[in-house]
Order: sequence, then C-alpha cells, then structure tokens
Amino acid sequence: MAAIAHLLQTLASFAVVLGVLVFIHEYGHYLAARICGIYVEVFSIGFGRALAAWTDRRGTVWKISILPLGGFVRLHGMAVSVLDEDQVDQDAIRRGEAFFEKSVAARAFVAAAGPIANFVLAAALLSGLFATFGRPVALPVVSAIVKDSAAAQAGLQPGDVIQSVDGAHVAYFDQLRSIIASEPNRTVKLGVRRGAADLVVPVHLGSASENGVLVGKLGVGSGADEMQPLGLLAAIGAGLSETWVMLCQMLLGLGRLVTTGSGLHELGGPIQIAQLAGQQAQLGFASLLNFIALLSINLGLVNLLPIPILDGGHLVFYAAEALRGRPLPARAQDYGYRIGFAIIASIFVVISFNDLVRTGAFRWVGHLVGS
Repeated sequence: MAAIAHLLQTLASFAVVLGVLVFIHEYGHYLAARICGIYVEVFSIGFGRALAAWTDRRGTVWKISILPLGGFVRLHGMAVSVLDEDQVDQDAIRRGEAFFEKSVAARAFVAAAGPIANFVLAAALLSGLFATFGRPVALPVVSAIVKDSAAAQAGLQPGDVIQSVDGAHVAYFDQLRSIIASEPNRTVKLGVRRGAADLVVPVHLGSASENGVLVGKLGVGSGADEMQPLGLLAAIGAGLSETWVMLCQMLLGLGRLVTTGSGLHELGGPIQIAQLAGQQAQLGFASLLNFIALLSINLGLVNLLPIPILDGGHLVFYAAEALRGRPLPARAQDYGYRIGFAIIASIFVVISFNDLVRTGAFRWVGHLVGS
C-alpha cells in the first residue's frame, strides 16, 4: 500500500512540475505573439488526443492532451515561409495577424519568449522562497578537509567552526572563502571554536591560479547552512542573482559535456525527473518549488541551444535572415530541421538509456532471461 501511495505521489508531482514548466514556456510564446499582433490558433499542454478543450473569445483553442510530455502553441501562418507565401490560400490568411508577415525582430522575440519565461519563472520562485523562508547560507563550519592541503597540515578537524581570520570576524563560509582567496601563500591566524574550546590556529595557505589570478587555498568544505531572512527587495535581488549563478553553472556543465563528454551518463529524462519530483515533494513544498526553479532554468537553456526545431535553432535562422536580408533557402532550412531532429532523437535515446540503467530495468530483464 505504501509503495502505491509513493508511486501516486511521484506521478502527481511529475504532472505538477512538468505542467507548470510547459505552461509557462508556452505562455511566454503566446504572450509575445499577442504583443506582436499574431493570432494564436492553438495552445496545447501535452500532445495527442485532447482530454479537454475550449475556445476563448479570440478564437484560440486551449487543450489539455493525453501525452503530458511537452506542449505547443500553433501560431497563425507559422508553417508558411516568406518564400512560399504565394503558394498558400490567400483567403485562409488573416492579414496582419500571420506569423510570416511579421518582421525578423518580432519573430525572434516570439521564439525567445519561451525560454525567457522559464528564466523569469525561476527568478520569481527563488525570490518568493527567499522572501518567505530565507536564503540558505553556508556557515564557516568545516565538514571535510582536502588531503595534504593547508588545513590538513595545520591540524584543522571536521566540526571546527572558523570564527575569524587574523582577527577579522567571519560569519559565513563565503566570507571565509573571500578572505582566504586574497591571501595566497601567506600565513594567517584562524580563530577556531572546537567543541567548548577557543583556539588560534596558524595556517600557511596554499595557492592556485584561477583565470590567470593567484588565489589563496585553505582546503576545507562547509557542511552547515542556516536560513538568512531577507526583505522583499533583497529577496528579489537574491533570486535574480541565484538564477544567474545557476544558469552559468549549467552553461559550464554543458560546455564540458560538448567538449569532453563529461557528465553524459548523468543526463536524465522523464523517468529521472519524475523520481526527483517525488523525492522533492516528500521533502516539502519549498524543496519542490526550488526543484521547479532549477528545472525551469534547465528547460530555458536547452531550448536556446542552436539546434533547428528548438527555439535556439529558429533564432539562428532569423539571425541569418537579418544578415542576408532574406530568409535562408527552403532547402537549407529543410536540411537544418532534419539534422536538428536527428540530434534531438539521439539525445532522447541517450537519456532514455540512462533512465533505464538507473531504474535497474536492464538488470530486471537480464534476471528474467537468466531464469
């Protein structure tokens, strides 16, 4: 019974997470299209047969479909290229409201609006969390010590609380990191609380080059957080900052994946997302919102990749059109979409394989065959 309840919670969490992300992404496209005066024919959450559908007063059909793995908005005239405008039924075109009639800038704005909406959602969720629950900040508590590091040689121990550096008070781990970074290859005195005792520990710091700059290294990790209360304006600033930091970290990870293949086995698809959504839901509402924010940034970034059929691919075509003064040839666009489809299909195979490995599906099949 508990297993069934857990499965239902996982599926419900997955539906909520994916539904929110897809709706916000597609609503970004929808809202940008409305701003640009483009008629939106269909707004669908999911694919396939509609479970529910209704038409608003503007004539847009809103649908919730049976396969909840994405969604789309169908813009009037989007399937019509400027190159073949003369080959379509002119009576079927709502003049002034067709996608292909709009400027390159307007079409690019509509394409970029989906990912932008995902980034805005992440910043809004993180800001709300920081305003409501506070922002987690790392305390200067030693959780781990790097072997042969300055900390190890000085005799620091896990559980030590570093309270000062050369008499300067330290309240958070980021402060400690900043001070240490500014003192490469120097000896500093750390004020340390160990149990009930206050100690002064001299440490000769190491050093390393980061982006061509020599920085000090202590060799410790932090293992304790506390929630720092934030006012509304500070929470908004922190939410924007955290969104930017997460985006940069994902870009670095993506760069390593493309250049070295590092992290390929960690890629996950719907099964992993469903599992993580269920786990975060069990941890509480705040954890689930933080997870949605993280996935929202991820979805926005992935959709900006310059792969045809993704929003980023459309932006590449529009950039080429702006530079050439005319759209790319239809044949070039067709080949681009075919290549893009092949890339996306390959990625889907990889993430599906990873999901099956994580769930133990291959071991289960091997057990059945072996028995």
